[in-house]
Amino acid sequence: MSIPAEQRKQVVEAHRTHGTDTGSPEVQVAMLTAEINSVTGHMGAHPKDYHSKRGLVMMVGRRNRILKYLARTSPERYQSLIRKLGLRK
Repeated sequence: MSIPAEQRKQVVEAHRTHGTDTGSPEVQVAMLTAEINSVTGHMGAHPKDYHSKRGLVMMVGRRNRILKYLARTSPERYQSLIRKLGLRK
């Protein structure tokens, strides 16, 4: 249930901080958000798929940890990222 390579490339290019950036917190959160949205759609069609549900919960936790780190180290980057991804109110 991973996202296609073309979509990965688009996500990386939309959220990178410089030309060769593929691992900044912004890119990681954007990739996890795309994966979470993909698995969420799957869970709607397969509500008893508990293995995927566990993976989804783990991805959400990882995304929250990265967001917490980003909020602690660079609040302005954190605010711009959650605004860009539409994660919180």
